[in-house]
Amino acid sequence: MKYLIPILALVFMPVPAFAENYYRPGGSGQSSCYKDVYREEYVPGTRNSPGYVRRRNERVEVPCENTSYYNGGSSYYEDEDDNSCVEGSIIGGIAGGAAGGTLSTQENWIWSIPAGIIGGALVGCQIDGG
Repeated sequence: MKYLIPILALVFMPVPAFAENYYRPGGSGQSSCYKDVYREEYVPGTRNSPGYVRRRNERVEVPCENTSYYNGGSSYYEDEDDNSCVEGSIIGGIAGGAAGGTLSTQENWIWSIPAGIIGGALVGCQIDGG
């Protein structure tokens, strides 16, 4: 029983090697993308042999839709402004909670620290651009 928890932790531990588009330094990445294209070609006939349509699927190389690509050890990503304020909210929450705890008495900590965290997170989000 004492070995059950470590074994379960190893079994259910997320492994990045199974992640899609995982890159490990020194490895190789996929640089080509392919698409299956349906083609039809009419083959004309004669009086004795009627014409017919030849159908086939071809696999052709197309430009990859991924915005990131590998180039000699560095990854380049397309600049994207997603208007995220996560960093500002976290830093603002920490600073607001500290200010709420410092500026209030010990009797008021029950409401001043959570109020400082919420207020700091809102202000931090606005400062960060969200």
